[in-house]
Amino acid sequence: MPDIDPADAPMTRHRWPAVLAIALIVGGVALAFGWIAGWLTPNRLTPQRFTNAIESGNGQIYRGYRRAHAKGICVAGYFEGNGQGVALSSARLFAPVRTPFTGRLSIAGGAPYGLDGKARVRSMALELNSDDGQQWRMAMNSFPFFGVSTVPAFYEQTRANAPDPATGKPDPAKQAAFVRAHPEFARFAAWAKTAPWSTSWANTTFNGVNAFRFTNDRGEVRNVRWSMQPQAAFAAMTPEQRAAADGNFLSEDLQARLAHAPLRWDMVVTLAQPGDPTADPAQPWPRDRQHVTVGTVVIESSTPQATGACRDINYDPLVLPAGVQGSDDPILAARSAVYSVSFNRREHDIASGKADTAIGKPAAPETRP
Repeated sequence: MPDIDPADAPMTRHRWPAVLAIALIVGGVALAFGWIAGWLTPNRLTPQRFTNAIESGNGQIYRGYRRAHAKGICVAGYFEGNGQGVALSSARLFAPVRTPFTGRLSIAGGAPYGLDGKARVRSMALELNSDDGQQWRMAMNSFPFFGVSTVPAFYEQTRANAPDPATGKPDPAKQAAFVRAHPEFARFAAWAKTAPWSTSWANTTFNGVNAFRFTNDRGEVRNVRWSMQPQAAFAAMTPEQRAAADGNFLSEDLQARLAHAPLRWDMVVTLAQPGDPTADPAQPWPRDRQHVTVGTVVIESSTPQATGACRDINYDPLVLPAGVQGSDDPILAARSAVYSVSFNRREHDIASGKADTAIGKPAAPETRP
C-alpha cells in the first residue's frame, strides 16, 4: 500500500478542535472590527459617526484638510522649562531645558478659507519632542471651558449646529431645543457673547480645558489643568474692527510680529483641590486655586500649513510623556478618537491624490448626508 502524505489525509476528529479555535479567533477579530466600526450597532455613537456629524456641520467636505479647525498655520520653536514643574511631574521638558516643538495655530470651523474675523474660537497645538525620546502633544483652545459635560451632549451640539439644507444655516428650533436640554451650555454661551476678542494669536490665551494627572518622581499625583498665557499685551477688537479686518489678518499679523521677534506664552498650571471636577470639562475650577508657571512656549517661525511640518501631525491630546496621564474626562478620550478618524481621512485624501493641499488650491467640495 502506498504511503499517504499526512497533508492529503482526511481531516480527523483530532484536528477539528484546532480548526474551530482558528475559526473562532478569526470570527472574534471580525466581530471586534465590526463593533469598532459600528456595523453591528448602527445607532451606537462611534468616532466615525461623530466625525461624520462634524463633516455635515461644515456643510461640505474639504478633502485633505482637518475636519475641524481646518484653517491654520504651522509654527516652530521651543518650550523652555524653568524647573518649577519638576515638583509636579517627571516629564523631562519641565526641567530647565529647551524642548523643540512643531506647532499649529488655527481658527474653529471646517472651511480652510474661512474669515478670521468670524471665528469665535482660536487654537494652539504643539508636538513637543524632549531629549529623552518622549513626546507630548497638546491641543488647546481659547475658550476656558467646554460647552457641555458629556460626549453624547457634545455630539448633539454638533448636530444642532449643522446647516439646514433648505436655508444653508442652522435650524434655530434645533438649537433652542439643544440649549433647553443642556442648561450647562448657558455658561459657554455667555462667554462666547461677552468675552472680548483679541487682536492677534499672539495675545490670545490658550487653555488645555480638560483635566490631566501629573506624577512626580516621588509618585505623588496631582490633578491639573493648564493654559498658555501670552506675554504680548492683550488688545480687544470691536465688532466694527472685526468686520473690516482682512480675512487672513491673524496669519498676516503673526508673520509681521515674527519678523521682529519671537512670540512667547507662559505655561501656567492650575492645581486642583479635592472635590474639583476632573470628569466634567464644562465646570471651571474656582479662581483661588494655586497656579504654577512652569515654563515658556517660544514661537520663532511660521510656514503655510499646505507645505509645513504640522500638516501631517495628528495633535492627539492623549499622546503624553511619562509623568503625565489623561484624566477620567470622557470628552478627552472622545477628542482623541475623533482626531484619529479625521487624521486618517485627510491623509487618505492626500495619499490618493484627491486633495489640493499641496498647491494650496480649494479642493472640490463633497457633501455628506
